[in-house]
Amino acid sequence: MAKITGLGGIFIKSEDKTALMEWYRSNLGLPLEDYGGINFDWRNAENPDEKGYTLFSLFDKDTTYFAPSKAPFMINFRVDDLDAIRQELKTRGVTVLDQVEEGDFGRFGWILDPEGNRIELWEPPEGQRG
Repeated sequence: MAKITGLGGIFIKSEDKTALMEWYRSNLGLPLEDYGGINFDWRNAENPDEKGYTLFSLFDKDTTYFAPSKAPFMINFRVDDLDAIRQELKTRGVTVLDQVEEGDFGRFGWILDPEGNRIELWEPPEGQRG
């Protein structure tokens, strides 16, 4: 059975991304990259050779990346098998958005929770699946 394997990231919309980035840098010491995010690197406890990361990232308030959700945030969960979990969720009546994206960072799909919050499902590339 396909499963969630961990938290992939937390994404937040910002009224003033530049000012909020500076707040996180100055007050919490987060060395945010110019795009507005930071990777928290880690290793899989069961397989220390396998590396992974959890992303924290700020987005401009007018981003459409969270659509159709109106929420000012989006959570990303790592999954071990994107196709299987999408199919399983469909059979349970969960709203599974049709779009699937593939790229250098892995495979991505999206679902909506009962309140309409968009949740990103991420199948990382081999070697980062922890």
